[in-house]
Amino acid sequence: MKTSVRTRRITVTAMFATIATILMYFEMPLPFMPPFLKVDPSAIPILIGSFILGPAAGVAMAFLKAFVHLFSSGTGGVGELADFIITSSFAVSASIVYRRHHTKRGAILACAVGTVCIAAAGVLANKFLLLPFFSKVMPMEAIFSACGSVNPLIHDTNSYLLFGALPFNMIKGLLVSLLTFPVYKKMSNHIKAFIAKVEPDAPVLTGR
Repeated sequence: MKTSVRTRRITVTAMFATIATILMYFEMPLPFMPPFLKVDPSAIPILIGSFILGPAAGVAMAFLKAFVHLFSSGTGGVGELADFIITSSFAVSASIVYRRHHTKRGAILACAVGTVCIAAAGVLANKFLLLPFFSKVMPMEAIFSACGSVNPLIHDTNSYLLFGALPFNMIKGLLVSLLTFPVYKKMSNHIKAFIAKVEPDAPVLTGR
């Protein structure tokens, strides 16, 4: 029985990771944000999967998604590593909070905590991974000039982090959170069926 449960958990994790991998290709820029920062809906299935299976599964999904995209990377893996760190921070923090508060209010709190974590992780990933990489491709002055053309507040590293990376990832976290709720609600019957087969004691989003 334990082997069967483990196999089903792996299957569900792979399913959500596959959906996330496909959705990562549907990226788009945000107004007034640096042009190379683009948002995509791939974190939605990872967040839903994390709510069902826990933080470890969320990290596994984020890793699988980043690993697949590594083969078509234009950043030598730096962008994928940054995405893995940022997405994992959201999945882990949100799922830990949610598994302690198995209610709708708890899910809202979980998404709020996750949004704060994704914003912090985004700032760190941009400062220590993305900016150093892009600085090798083009001068920092050119990077900040391109960013400043869409957001005049950006003119150096600190202003980029404060007015670019930070609000971008907060907006990303908010969008993912808002889109997760209707998708989760629409898929609730299927998810409950997965939970019943995979992990009977897994939390279910309730109306409380």
